[in-house]
Amino acid sequence: MLSASLPTNRVLLAAVGLLLARTACSSRSLPDIPHIAAYFGTKTRYEEVNPQLLRDVSSVNASVLMAPDSERCSPVHLTAVIRHGSRYPTAKNIRRIQRLSQLVRGEASRGPGSEDWLRDIQSRWEMWYTEDMDGQLVVKGRDELRQLAGRLAAMFPSLLSHEQLTKRRVRFTTSSKHRCVSSVEAVQDGLMEHWGHAPSAEDRYTHVVDDELMRFFERCRGYVEGVANNRSALEEVDKFRDGDEMEGVRRRTEERLNLHQHRLTPDLVEAAFFLCSYELSIKSLNSPWCFLFDENDAKVLEYKSDLKQYWKRSHGHVISGLSSCPLFHHIFRTLDRAGRPRRSSEASPEPASILLGHAETLLPLLSLLGLYKDQTAPTANNYQSQHGRSFRTSRIVPYAANLLFVLYDCQRGPRVQLLINESPVRFPGLESEAAPLYRDVRATYRHLLDGCDFHRECEGRSGGRGPNTELCPITAQLQHLLTHHVTEPRPAASSRDTTEGPRLTGDRPARFIMSDQ
Repeated sequence: MLSASLPTNRVLLAAVGLLLARTACSSRSLPDIPHIAAYFGTKTRYEEVNPQLLRDVSSVNASVLMAPDSERCSPVHLTAVIRHGSRYPTAKNIRRIQRLSQLVRGEASRGPGSEDWLRDIQSRWEMWYTEDMDGQLVVKGRDELRQLAGRLAAMFPSLLSHEQLTKRRVRFTTSSKHRCVSSVEAVQDGLMEHWGHAPSAEDRYTHVVDDELMRFFERCRGYVEGVANNRSALEEVDKFRDGDEMEGVRRRTEERLNLHQHRLTPDLVEAAFFLCSYELSIKSLNSPWCFLFDENDAKVLEYKSDLKQYWKRSHGHVISGLSSCPLFHHIFRTLDRAGRPRRSSEASPEPASILLGHAETLLPLLSLLGLYKDQTAPTANNYQSQHGRSFRTSRIVPYAANLLFVLYDCQRGPRVQLLINESPVRFPGLESEAAPLYRDVRATYRHLLDGCDFHRECEGRSGGRGPNTELCPITAQLQHLLTHHVTEPRPAASSRDTTEGPRLTGDRPARFIMSDQ
């Protein structure tokens, strides 16, 4: 009896030991992540939005594709608007980091009671950033895009197949910024690697640079003059920067660094906060700078960043969303072509369109689509009531953020599904279906498909200078449509409603140069 139980016990003990070893190994395999990693706004890692990727970068959840099973749907087209991957700080932020480092090393006291992390900052941390890095894509950023491409190929094997790629039937478009060009190259590498092939040297990359499409914001005069270069457009940001919440963070950070009073400016507080984010996104390090902030500090700094993005690139001013009209029309014309009935003798449409841009490419487009619009706008005075807001750029536009339009061929007609960062999101006004009929989506956005003329909106009116409540009558009417189509479902369009959206009219506007994410 005893001898018979021993082997069983040994097997059981061995199994438990193996399980514990695997658990320990799995735990050790995860990097040491800062406690504030989820609050870096547009400088957040993609893994904070999809933490399963920390364990398996190829993890794909096929259940997110939610076309009705009863209609025998199959995907026929994918349009993906993707932000570039992790990057170095811009030259402007590197200069701030330099000033911060000099201040802390030169003026922070080094008493015997100093925290270990402060001693690390003062004696071990090296200022390794140089201005020539200036926002370039880092190795981690290329990996993010390669891995995203592999997951998209696994999710849509027929649309992003090796055959479709080698026949150049997948269209790649990018912003001219080096981090976007490097990102679109990484996407193409990732797709070919997924199928076990290396691109040939002579035709390795097949993308087109199109700043009118991917950097529309710098060509929209109404936006550039009315918002980007108009300091009063960001008065909520300025008031919050000078308010009690930010002053509390500034004062606590100054005390933790053992600096004299009023030596640390709000700009340098943000430099320290984002230095933590850069060390994480570039080197996967939990930097000593991260210990300067607790979670409440991080939430305040995230909110300050969100205020800037909301009032500069999103719902705060209607012209910000309208500036994305060229990209909006491009996407719907592409979907129109892919969903139009065709004879057997006609060539099939392109299976996929991959567009690489910036956070400020995505945020205006998402705003135009009516997404992430809370009932109460974030302001300098309502921080405490905004903890549950949907407009959190840390979740919406981290590095490698992506907006996917998936068009299905179904028995009742074409359907389209929206995914953001590989998770399903429902169209405003059509929340009852994950993949509504495409004609219903077009009906919901009819006011934009019939209007949203880039030349008229960006060049033809001065009302873009003010906030939404101060726009001229025509723009105020359009703002009413933009606001109400979010909550008021529109009737389904007729079955004949498969025409293309209107093409853009008017001369090309002048080009304005602006900073970008």
